[in-house]
Amino acid sequence: MGEEYNAALLEKQIYHAGCSGCKVEQMKQLRRGYPYLELAFVWIIVLSTSLPISSLYPFLYSMIEDFGVAESEKDIGFYAGFVGCSFMFGRALTSLSWGMVSDRYGRKPIILVGTISIAILNALFGLSVNFWMAIGTRFLLGSFNCLLGTMKAYASEIFREEYQATAMSAVSTAWGIGLIVGPALGGFLAQPADKYPNVFSKDSIFGRFRYALPCFTISAFALVVTVLCCFIPETLHNHKLDSKAYDDSLETLEESSASTTNAGRNERKASQVSLLKNWPLMSSIIVYCILCLHDTAYSEIFALWANSPRKYGGLNYSTNDVGTVLAISGVGLFSFQVFVYPFAERLLGPVLVTRFAGALMIPMQISYPFIANLSGLSQSIMLNCASILLNVLSVSAITGLLILQNKAVEQSQRGAANGIAMTAMSLFKTVGPAGAGILFSWSERRLDAAFLPGSHMVFFVLNVIVMVGVALTFKPFLTTARR
Repeated sequence: MGEEYNAALLEKQIYHAGCSGCKVEQMKQLRRGYPYLELAFVWIIVLSTSLPISSLYPFLYSMIEDFGVAESEKDIGFYAGFVGCSFMFGRALTSLSWGMVSDRYGRKPIILVGTISIAILNALFGLSVNFWMAIGTRFLLGSFNCLLGTMKAYASEIFREEYQATAMSAVSTAWGIGLIVGPALGGFLAQPADKYPNVFSKDSIFGRFRYALPCFTISAFALVVTVLCCFIPETLHNHKLDSKAYDDSLETLEESSASTTNAGRNERKASQVSLLKNWPLMSSIIVYCILCLHDTAYSEIFALWANSPRKYGGLNYSTNDVGTVLAISGVGLFSFQVFVYPFAERLLGPVLVTRFAGALMIPMQISYPFIANLSGLSQSIMLNCASILLNVLSVSAITGLLILQNKAVEQSQRGAANGIAMTAMSLFKTVGPAGAGILFSWSERRLDAAFLPGSHMVFFVLNVIVMVGVALTFKPFLTTARR
């Protein structure tokens, strides 16, 4: 009976010999059972690209101090912002181009380019000896950071229809975990000769380059992922359609055709829908960009605030202390996304999940300046609870928007849609670190202000960003596709 069913499935589909995409479609038709292997590959690839993005934040304060470019402690946040935003600026300039290249030459080559670039360029950043080398290597790292958009398209192509939601959840969860585990690694492994003198001497490479160890660790992981990526299948079809070849990527951006499915069907859909006029897609991308702007600004501000002296309203935490808080938050986020989020999404839907998560972030951020007034165990407990909740809520809100984006377009348009989302999001995230650094530096100069002194102003601005995002989740701005 099973063989007859498989044969019937294969008869309905035309497969082209030598086409890697057709081989994947055939595998999906025949395969039964949960796709553990595919999920594992998606998870580690997305994790490898998210780790270096925010891994520098716990030690960025000390790194800028070591470079000697800041005239005073109050100016450190200003320079730190430019190092942070250089990555996002590079990614904003190249995301769309990488998407076009992946549509033409395949997903696998772009994935390999992305993991190799992380292995090389992140290691070079760890060897930075001055401010401009740090900015340059981060800019190049961002320019070659081509994995997230490509992996969204790859995940939608490698999984059967019933596992599409699981695939997108895996992408967003791995991304969120990487943005927390990366800073944890940076916090624990920076300045190893000072923290672990019995293991690392002052004369070793890690003694001379105090921030190389966390960067080298992430690069080593990316190198292992590169080797594993050699065994993943290519999902892009390499045969030509009878009616017309695949659309050029620029034409697809302006007016994306509902072209052939991944099975390589010969008939094109007659109707053409411009992605830029697809309001369910564009509205979800706008809200997504606003919440991503907050996410990036918060990541930098949290590390700067935790590292800064108590006289400026900070916690005077070491990089190890920051790493501990972020590691605990990562465990909490992973547990929530795996066990709770799928149930919440089914119960409330992605729009309400995003709206409620954003609204609950506001009181969490209000509490941060007051946590700085505590001490000892009470401060540690309150800070960890607030950090876990804020990270869980932030990733949940963003995951809901990713689901909305993929539901707003046909499968054949998801590559172009993800390219638009990545470019827009990167532009917003370019502003985030620079703005956060300038804002933090300014807040330390107004400790005695009558209105929102010191860090109160920083977290107030973060709340304003969140409130704008939450307000835009209501109709008529945010609309959902009817499918």
